[in-house]
Amino acid sequence: MKVEFTDVSETQKSVAVEIPTEVVGGEIERVAKQYARSARLPGFRPGKIPAKVIRQRFKQQILHDVAHDLIPRAVESALRERGVEPVDTPNITDVTLEEGQPLTFTAAFETTPPIDPGDYGTLALHRAPIAIDAAQVDRSLERLRENFARFEPIEDRGAEQGDSVVMQMTRRVVLPESEAGAEPEKLENVAVEIGAPANPPGFDEHLLGLKTNDEKTFRVTFPPDYPVDTLAGRELEYAVQVTGLRRKVLPNLDDEFAKDLEYESLDAVRQKVDENLRQEAQRKQQRDLRQELLQQLATRVTFDAPEPLVRREMDRRVEEFVRQLIDQRVDPSRTSINWEEMREQQRDPATETVKCALVLDEIARREQLAVEDAEIDQEIERFAAGAGQPAPEVRQRLEQEGAISRIYTGLRREKAIDFALSRATIHEG
Repeated sequence: MKVEFTDVSETQKSVAVEIPTEVVGGEIERVAKQYARSARLPGFRPGKIPAKVIRQRFKQQILHDVAHDLIPRAVESALRERGVEPVDTPNITDVTLEEGQPLTFTAAFETTPPIDPGDYGTLALHRAPIAIDAAQVDRSLERLRENFARFEPIEDRGAEQGDSVVMQMTRRVVLPESEAGAEPEKLENVAVEIGAPANPPGFDEHLLGLKTNDEKTFRVTFPPDYPVDTLAGRELEYAVQVTGLRRKVLPNLDDEFAKDLEYESLDAVRQKVDENLRQEAQRKQQRDLRQELLQQLATRVTFDAPEPLVRREMDRRVEEFVRQLIDQRVDPSRTSINWEEMREQQRDPATETVKCALVLDEIARREQLAVEDAEIDQEIERFAAGAGQPAPEVRQRLEQEGAISRIYTGLRREKAIDFALSRATIHEG
């Protein structure tokens, strides 16, 4: 592929691209075969239309699809190789595409003004000490003990603090008379531990004293600052039927408990817990150090962050929040969230994120930091393993989505962070 960059001005750039004839021909062949499998023409059986007829009948559509597929990938490759990050989507002009000829086009785009990351040694960071004491280990052991609790049925009394109440539950939002009634939600075999931190405020008191087969209807008003937006400030009515009570029995913290965990003694468990706490503290220490570095680097961008990049980051943040709601089985369309207001609240953090990204890209260019194909392959394999999918399928999907460049950029920025950290002044303690 031939690529010729032109600096129109300090921020305006242009790149002329020529994609070889053999690449274009292979793509035309691939797209034509897709049309041959799905096309329907009078006089021909499905899938039996000659290739020549397909190319003649669908020539313009095939060429359009070829250009639509090749041009974005070529632009992505050219910009990645040059280490250039456009402010917005490049403007494609002068497209020439014919069978037996190379594909040529021009992409014009805007970049940010020059950035000076400054002297890395003047980045003054603070690394807090790691201190794990016996009390922290004891708290972790208690949580571990809770995880291995067993539950025994209760038949001789009502529910008390710490018991689990198993019940059939129906709940509905209580709406004003002027609004349509909400559809009740039915939940089967719900187990609620009385006193658990996740329980709604005022919920536990209605369960105290209940026995198996008891039924009760009650209402709970959620405070306006309740962390779940769909429930904040709402009044819910619950109708419950108790099907069982269970008492939590915790194991003793002794060597027998340690053996259940496949350790020789409780001291060995305590040592492993201490080790895990220190590893987590080290990870947090490194996260805090990186965050402090990024905050200082962002201040070295002296111009306003480009609005298209800020808007893109704001959108990304909102989309991530929506995915979190969906993961929690909350329908975003049924929440009371003012989405435009929430999106605007992301402007300041989005602006800082964009400035951080811009200065990291400049560090990568200045220091000639590159990402090898093997590193991209390794990252794709990691994605694939997490998704439980074959790596070739994941790669193909990422290529179709134009996401390979995002992986490249992300890995290169990580290298820029490591480079800056290695040269920053870090104060211990």
